[in-house]
Amino acid sequence: MGTGAGTALTAHQLIGLLVDPDGFHGWDEPPAVDQADPGYRASLDRARERTGLDEAVLTGLGLIDGRPVALIASEFGFLGGSIGVATAERITRAVERATAERLPLLALPVSGGTRMQEGSAAFLCMLRITAAVQAHRAAGLPYLSYLRNPTMGGVFASWGTLGQLVFAEPGARLGFLGPRVYEELRGVELPPDVQRAETLAARGLVDAVVPPQELRELLRRTLAVLGTTPPSPPTAPRTDTTAAPGRPDAWDSVLRTRRPDRPGTRELLRHTAEELVLLDAPGGRGGALVRALAVLGGHPVLVVGQQRRTPEHERPFTAADLRAVRRTARLAEQLGLPLVTVVDTAGAELSAQAELEGIAVEIAHCLTTLLALRTPVLAVLLGQGSGGGALALLPADRVIAAEHAWLAPLPPEGASAIVHRDGAHAAELARSQGIGARHLAEVGLVDEVVPELPDAAEEPAAFCARLGQAVSTALGGLASATGADLLAARAARHRRLGDLR
Repeated sequence: MGTGAGTALTAHQLIGLLVDPDGFHGWDEPPAVDQADPGYRASLDRARERTGLDEAVLTGLGLIDGRPVALIASEFGFLGGSIGVATAERITRAVERATAERLPLLALPVSGGTRMQEGSAAFLCMLRITAAVQAHRAAGLPYLSYLRNPTMGGVFASWGTLGQLVFAEPGARLGFLGPRVYEELRGVELPPDVQRAETLAARGLVDAVVPPQELRELLRRTLAVLGTTPPSPPTAPRTDTTAAPGRPDAWDSVLRTRRPDRPGTRELLRHTAEELVLLDAPGGRGGALVRALAVLGGHPVLVVGQQRRTPEHERPFTAADLRAVRRTARLAEQLGLPLVTVVDTAGAELSAQAELEGIAVEIAHCLTTLLALRTPVLAVLLGQGSGGGALALLPADRVIAAEHAWLAPLPPEGASAIVHRDGAHAAELARSQGIGARHLAEVGLVDEVVPELPDAAEEPAAFCARLGQAVSTALGGLASATGADLLAARAARHRRLGDLR
């Protein structure tokens, strides 16, 4: 049942932190299952007396900043939050009611897993709960989960981690086998950090680690994004900037995109998003990937973008980052939201470890995932676009590029090393390869070029505002397309890429 000390907050206390005053209304009826074993009955009686609850979960309707949300909250003090048949039935009914009433659903599990006193019957009830959750998600409704300390066993391996967004309590132990069971079965101790929330977040398995006291605000912003109704197209008169005279010098553009003060994905979001929920990504805030739920120009979207560098160093794009891109793309499809990708990278990671982690395979899977996505995809070529790390985020229905952005199989220095066996011809190759944004528009990859006057680094707020308007307009143009239409148009678009005939 239990796995170490449970979360400090009871189910009632956590709900009190999250919902508006007097904003929770319970749905629970007394459990109908009568247990024959006298010892187990005595344990249930003690748990009821100690917690004031009749089972290990509370369910009901809560208001978070006035928005109705169905809640399922575990109580660790009731037999370690373990799931028996009656517990599973209560959870399942709550999920089904949320689906019938078309409510977003928030799960707040804390549990040692299946209730051992009920054996296989309780274990198999995880299937019942999971089926209800799957039906809720299939109905196009949000399912969010907040994993508390600890969340283990069958709960972790089923409905606890099936949230389209999965948040976690700092320091929470999250995993399949508890350390005591692991040591008994394997004869060695489980390393202490393996099952920590922060470890899972660093590997892209948890979307945000947030203290309970900050969870309400995170949920408020998340629900605000998911509850936003996109504006009717067109959102603004379209201004075509692709026909502006002249092209910037390609080598000059390469150098400009390497400026450390050039706005990146995070800066673009800070300047343009009306609502913003930053999600965790591999490597944390120091990594190369940015994931966010946002409202851009009135459109709720999921954003996955590359943050090319810190002031100190470039950030290579890793295999873990690419797996997180695919997870974010699938999340966009589940939630029925457009996906906005932001390309700005010096390239994918080049190392023996990257090869062993299958970085090239991950790039290939990113391409197929985005090409098959049944929701609009808008790509923004923000700055550097080097190699497969850039290509992985470019399959899209429309592509917008900053004026100095560029795309090439390798950085110009690398191309020079191949062609001339030295790096001295980088500028020459940059100018001859057709890597600049306006040339990319001519070959059909880029649909719109957003001017830099003369450089995004010198006018970050004004540039981001222009780019944000272009993103909003493009999203408005894609809003009415159905999944089948998107796939057909996307296939035709990519069939023509690079064809100058």
